[in-house]
Amino acid sequence: MSESTLRYSRHLNLPAFADDGQQRLAKARVLIIGMGGLGNPAALYLASSGLGHIRISDCDHINATNLPRQILYREADIQQPKASSAAARLKELNPDVQIEAHDERLDSTTLGKYIGQADVVLDCTDNFASRWMINEACANQRTALITGAAIRMEGQLTIFRHDLGTGPCFRCLYDEADENLNDCAGQGILAPVAGSIGCMMATEAIKILLGIESELYGKLWFYDANSSQTRLVGIPQNDDCPVCSARHS
Repeated sequence: MSESTLRYSRHLNLPAFADDGQQRLAKARVLIIGMGGLGNPAALYLASSGLGHIRISDCDHINATNLPRQILYREADIQQPKASSAAARLKELNPDVQIEAHDERLDSTTLGKYIGQADVVLDCTDNFASRWMINEACANQRTALITGAAIRMEGQLTIFRHDLGTGPCFRCLYDEADENLNDCAGQGILAPVAGSIGCMMATEAIKILLGIESELYGKLWFYDANSSQTRLVGIPQNDDCPVCSARHS
């Protein structure tokens, strides 16, 4: 048994990996935007699962308040750039995975380029301006988008299949009128809640790459850590959406 076969043997026992599933992951390219409480666990599990190429982007630096939920970082990493620090840890975890780090904010041109090169994009940002820009770029490039959020004791997750050209988009869910909703920065959050959503994002990314259907396409999945309950609601398509309405006509 080769070292690679041994490493991923538990994957290979799953029906979805029976033929060439692991090889498909090894050829896949994923872009993770935001290396905070969601991006850390998502990147950790995608790297450990053998994704071929992971590009990560974050313009922030690590501070002490990040450490409880941003599990790739250590106290010695404080004041270091998030993306580069995360990349170093991920390479230690799995040297076979190509990790590309960007310690700067991606402008619209660079964002569109990198999204066009990815099979799946994980939006792990914490503000509406970034989310709208990422959603529009994914729609333009026809790239699948997974969007997650976590605050206080709650989390949510949704998947927009821009690659299929069907279903609603993030702009159908939130628009400028919702811009005053709380962002994560400065809010309380239970660390494992962010980890739960980040792990779900990694799971859904792998499912997309392997062609496994999901109930989350075009729907919003809520997790309430207080009650330990989840719920799933549909996202209606907005016929006047400035991003995706043209494909619905």
